[in-house]
Amino acid sequence: MNNNNPGAGAGAEKKKSQINPPVFYGSAVLILAFVIFGATVPEFAGDVFNNVQQWIIDTFGWYYLLAVAVFLVFSIVLAFSSYGQIKLGPDHSDPDYSYLSWFAMLFSAGMGIGLLFFGVAEPVMHFSSPPVGEGGDAAAARQAMSITFFHWGLHAWAIYAVVGLSLAYFGYRHNLPLTIRSSLYPLIGERIYGPIGHVVDIFAVLGTMFGVATSLGLGVLQVNAGLNYLFEIPQSVPMQIGLIAVITVFATASVVAGLDAGIKRLSELNLVLAILLLLFVLIVGPTLFLLHTLVQNTGSYLSDLVDMTFNLYAYDPTGWIGGWTLFYWGWWMAWSPFVGMFIARVSRGRTIREFILGVLFVPVGFTFMWMTFFGGTAISMELGELAGVVSDAVSEDASIAVFAMFEQLPWSMLASGIATLLVVTFFVTSSDSGSLVIDIITSGGHTDPPVRQRIFWAISEGVVASVLLLTGGLAALQTASIAGALPFSVVMLFICYGLWKGLRMEGMKRLAFDTVPPTPMVSSNRVQWQQRLKKLISHPKKGEVLNFLRSTVKPALEKVAEEIRKVDTDVQVELDEGEKSVELRVKHGEEPEFTYGVYAAGHLLPTFAFPEFDVAGPDASKRYYRAEVYLAEGSQHYDIWGYVEEQVIGDVLTQYEKHMHFLHLTR
Repeated sequence: MNNNNPGAGAGAEKKKSQINPPVFYGSAVLILAFVIFGATVPEFAGDVFNNVQQWIIDTFGWYYLLAVAVFLVFSIVLAFSSYGQIKLGPDHSDPDYSYLSWFAMLFSAGMGIGLLFFGVAEPVMHFSSPPVGEGGDAAAARQAMSITFFHWGLHAWAIYAVVGLSLAYFGYRHNLPLTIRSSLYPLIGERIYGPIGHVVDIFAVLGTMFGVATSLGLGVLQVNAGLNYLFEIPQSVPMQIGLIAVITVFATASVVAGLDAGIKRLSELNLVLAILLLLFVLIVGPTLFLLHTLVQNTGSYLSDLVDMTFNLYAYDPTGWIGGWTLFYWGWWMAWSPFVGMFIARVSRGRTIREFILGVLFVPVGFTFMWMTFFGGTAISMELGELAGVVSDAVSEDASIAVFAMFEQLPWSMLASGIATLLVVTFFVTSSDSGSLVIDIITSGGHTDPPVRQRIFWAISEGVVASVLLLTGGLAALQTASIAGALPFSVVMLFICYGLWKGLRMEGMKRLAFDTVPPTPMVSSNRVQWQQRLKKLISHPKKGEVLNFLRSTVKPALEKVAEEIRKVDTDVQVELDEGEKSVELRVKHGEEPEFTYGVYAAGHLLPTFAFPEFDVAGPDASKRYYRAEVYLAEGSQHYDIWGYVEEQVIGDVLTQYEKHMHFLHLTR
């Protein structure tokens, strides 16, 4: 694997924005065929979608439930294993975003539109028509909230965590392309760049397209319902397609603005509006009842987790599971390339444990509050004097559920207006995030793909969502998610195995480094102890360290390379363009290559060195430099400035011996 290192940025050739033709054109052709099929024969397409959905539910329902259970167990085991301390990037890397910005982007990309669409509708529908038993009483209310938590809880985010973790690990720690195919590198090696990799990425694009289109379809149904409530704008498919077109324009503008200027700002706006709406419902709704039920709902969810995970209603068959649990599992898996890629993109520098716990528990905590406050308020109305007000509206049109609930609360017009605005901003962030992810996949993993391609994919998502609405509305959206997830779920299982194998190899490498004794330094009479002490207490300037790299380190690495070349091994020594780092790379076929580099690392002067300086300032004169060693995993945080050639060679051989021992352990 071609790994990240501190000196790679300046020395590596800058990636050019381009497309990966087999993936780009293969995905585009399949999506175009779907659009033509749905647009030309919508009724026949609708029948086909229904038959496909039923066949998948009848044949693969057990597989969907088992696969999602595997993803959850796998994520939790990794988080608490010894691998949890590994960083998603070089060992010296820091997170690119603060916790607040990171959480905001996780929340908006993950399931924003769905929370508004199903926050009231799902609990009320389960309350009125539970999978088993009679509805409309306290027992049905408890069951309704437990099921809702199950569908929106840890299982959903475990699916995202598996894909996102694998992408971030191989992309940022091993410098492989930020595409789904890279997750299979430990299994098939360089063949990820061939037909197998192309097929895997095409599956990811199709799953993402249908998953995002499903979300956009649900979102536009609710936007239309909100506008109808606020301004009496009629609810119809032509109006919904027009809304998709208008909102897609805003999404395209956000795509052009980029990740930091567009998606990040909108995600933070989403979070603020969502918190305001959540607090509004808590304060004007049955506050004490909601706080009590939040605690009880969480306890019920945790106590019933195992039973619900494997419950297929095999002894009392019902079509309920296909329209709910399997739809959600399919939706989450179809979304996983998109959300996984997106959260990987914004999670560089975090540890595996931090990533998994953050992705699993932080959004889930907010989601549980949302579902309890919105769904619980509606259920309290159904259990009280307003019985039938919300449930009748939901049975007529699920997209108006939240507006029917707001109508019974103070300041209903204001709340409905904020909810409609929130759906629009969720719509935009889902579309632009999905476009960015698909573009990264179809451009071969380039994290800054061409804007024109992102625009193409943003428009494509709107077109696919429109076709799905034309060919069956909500039912067609459900079918698209469930069907799109089937092939990708198989890929996800291989992703888990590939990630585990990659982490196991890294664990072996660390073991090898710990067990191989250090190579003895050159004899002490070559370097007097006074020289060693001088090195320890000196604070060299940048020019001194750069001269050391050119005059001592580079010749030492070239001597090692010259000896290695005598056995026909592919080896090279590179001094980067700015001469800030020099590295030796030894390739071993398809086995992990050996990288040893030294780079000029700047640090603030310690106060004990020059107490008269204010070291907090940015002045270059208040900095000193170290010649720090880095390997494939990143900086090793030790300084070799002042070494003579023989000492540098000795250090290289020490690290190379550890690497060879690691290869021995993995064979």
